[in-house]
Amino acid sequence: MKKLLCAVVVLGLVACGEDAAPPPKPATQPAPQSAAPAPAAPAPAPEAKAPEAPKPDPNKELAQRVKQALEGDAKVQAAAIDVTAQGGRVSLWGTTTTADERSRAAQIAAKVDGVASVDNQLKVVKGS
Repeated sequence: MKKLLCAVVVLGLVACGEDAAPPPKPATQPAPQSAAPAPAAPAPAPEAKAPEAPKPDPNKELAQRVKQALEGDAKVQAAAIDVTAQGGRVSLWGTTTTADERSRAAQIAAKVDGVASVDNQLKVVKGS
C-alpha cells in the first residue's frame, strides 16, 4: 500500500512540471458562450447641449425701431403702416390719409439709427 501511495505522489509531482495543464476553472464561472461574437456596446449618446438663444434678426429689429418711431408721432396713423427692412433699407407699406402724412412717415423713418434708405410705398387714400 505504501508503494501505491508513493507511486501516486511521484506521478502527481511529475504531472506538476513545467508543462502542466492549466488548473480547472472553478464551478462558479459561467460556461463559455457559443462561438457568436459578443454584441458591441452601444455608442455613447452625444451630450445634449443647452439650446442656444436665437440670434436677434437685425432686419426685424430695425423694422421694429422704425415702427415705434412712427407710433410715437401723433400726426402719423402708424396702425395703417407696415415696415420691413433689409440691410438698412426700410420699406413703408400701407395707406395714409394725406400726402403730408406720407411724406412725414418717410422722414421719421429716415431719422432712425441704422436706416440707410427709405422705400416709401405708402398710398394716399382719402377718408371715407
